Amino acid sequence: MPRWLPRAVVLVLALIACFQLGSWAFHQLTGLLVNILIAFFLALAIEPAVARMSARGMRRGLATFLVFLGVSVGAAGFVVLLGSMLAGQIVDMVEGFPRYLDSVINSTNTTFHTKLSRLAIQDSLLHSDWLQKYVQNSATGVLDVSATVLGGLFRLLTIGLFSFYFAADGPRLRRALCSVLPPAKQSEVLRAWEIAVAKTGGYLYSRGLMALVSGIAHYVVFAVLDVPYAPALAVWVGLVSQFIPTIGTYLAGALPMLIAFTVDPWYALYVLGFVVVYQQFENYVLQPKLTARTVDIHPAVAFGSVIAGTALLGAVGALIAIPAVATLQAFLGAYVKRYALTEGADGEAATSPRARRVRLPRLR
Repeated sequence: MPRWLPRAVVLVLALIACFQLGSWAFHQLTGLLVNILIAFFLALAIEPAVARMSARGMRRGLATFLVFLGVSVGAAGFVVLLGSMLAGQIVDMVEGFPRYLDSVINSTNTTFHTKLSRLAIQDSLLHSDWLQKYVQNSATGVLDVSATVLGGLFRLLTIGLFSFYFAADGPRLRRALCSVLPPAKQSEVLRAWEIAVAKTGGYLYSRGLMALVSGIAHYVVFAVLDVPYAPALAVWVGLVSQFIPTIGTYLAGALPMLIAFTVDPWYALYVLGFVVVYQQFENYVLQPKLTARTVDIHPAVAFGSVIAGTALLGAVGALIAIPAVATLQAFLGAYVKRYALTEGADGEAATSPRARRVRLPRLR
């Protein structure tokens, strides 16, 4: 046996053990790494506001705290307003459910010449095996729901702490990162950091403006139709439609359609028509003007990045996909060298009548 073989076997086994240990540690820390990634993008988003307040003489920690306080109060107010709206609407729907059910049964009996009754349907539902099993499963899943809520609160607290530290100690973090790199690489890191801050902040700025415009437009429609809780529904549509790209408008419009249906079924159809029309206006008129100087990404690229982010990180990936792709696109655009197009490489030139003429070489 060669003398190097035992040493090689030990080295291979050690490498396999290190790989297995690293893979196990990575899978165990995936949740923490995702939380840190979310916190990093949140810190980049509030960096312009914190830097502006710090430049006016305010301590960076205090500026970060004030920004976080404003964001937290706004988010809490929106959740409370939306929760009260949903609770009141659910109570109204439950109280009016017998009337809706009687209307559906009467129309069904008239159309199909049946003899259905509400009491018979309620009795069959109450004594059904499916309902009993559902109640049993719901009773046993109370602890699981409580654990999920506590886990979500702990995750939210973790993201908040990390994002606060990243925003408050941003300059110190950049200095610590650049101190271990040679001078030539330090400028590249700082450039990438500035691009990430600009693109992430620009993304939130443009989305915030479009959410404001969308909320005002939908509020006018809801107020004209006399839909209940019009302000809260307008805020809901504005936020969801902008921070869930492409299909967010239709997802956000489902709740106003449902509430409008309780007032008048035709109102739900009117809301759907306005949602479709406004989506086209936003895609072809509003969005190109607002995002031209912030996150200029092709709609197909944006939609593909959202799908890829969802496949990798779920809902978190869908939220951070567009600013991440915009940052990568801007960073690569600064270093990728572009050349002038030759004749025939341009699509318009290739389809013109003059370009379709083939010039044959002269024979001497």
